[in-house]
Amino acid sequence: MVCLKERLRNGEVLVGSWITLAHPAIAEIMARAGFDWLTIDLEHSVITIREAEELIRVIELCGVAPLVRVSANDPVQIKRVMDAGAHGVIVPMVNTPGEAADAVAAVQYPPAGRRGVGLARAQGYGTGFRPYLEWLRADAVVIVQVEHVDAVNCLEDILSLPGVDGYFIGPYDLSASMGLAGEFDHPEMVGVLERIKRAGEDFGKPGGLHVVEPDTSRLEECINQGFRFIAYSLDTRMLDNACRTGLLAVRESGAGREG
Repeated sequence: MVCLKERLRNGEVLVGSWITLAHPAIAEIMARAGFDWLTIDLEHSVITIREAEELIRVIELCGVAPLVRVSANDPVQIKRVMDAGAHGVIVPMVNTPGEAADAVAAVQYPPAGRRGVGLARAQGYGTGFRPYLEWLRADAVVIVQVEHVDAVNCLEDILSLPGVDGYFIGPYDLSASMGLAGEFDHPEMVGVLERIKRAGEDFGKPGGLHVVEPDTSRLEECINQGFRFIAYSLDTRMLDNACRTGLLAVRESGAGREG
């Protein structure tokens, strides 16, 4: 298995992306493009658990770490995607240390957690339970989303928690919770983002944010700012951007026009 957790600990710059369309070909294309990790989004898509398992399988077979952004901090859903073979989860709206602990417990078996034991794809359908148990203890990844001012107010307690491997900023929700919806350049918002990054560095928990538009200059800016776990765009935005950019270039060039 791809050891994403070790790479996070080593402070590598890890660039991934977001999958919201359920076709396996999309996951295969994106995995072969060279991303370090890919996240299947169950929070803001219509992807089902069954479809998620197919995407996890494709991503993993391509040698890329498959993560799942679950729809909520739900131990049942977390258990199911982990049983399907996810290497870890991204958990939205984690606002307290207790909620962070709940996410870790949902991933791990007792005594480290509270996850029920099943024999599904992750466990080799029963033939690989012991190796999976060892992998789970050492390498499963939990990323918490910092997307509310309440999380910022207890950030150090969240990020210092054993089992939390990193963080992911939700800038739209975070700014809205501060009464600054979408005002990412507001001094108060800039200050909060810097505080989050510093806390991550202090506790050795890498993090980043989502560069929604496929803008490489913005991606480079995030890396230069010190973020180490960054999502570069998503399937639908890359598809839309490529279509519109190509058509606009042709139309502006006047190609095919008569006379």
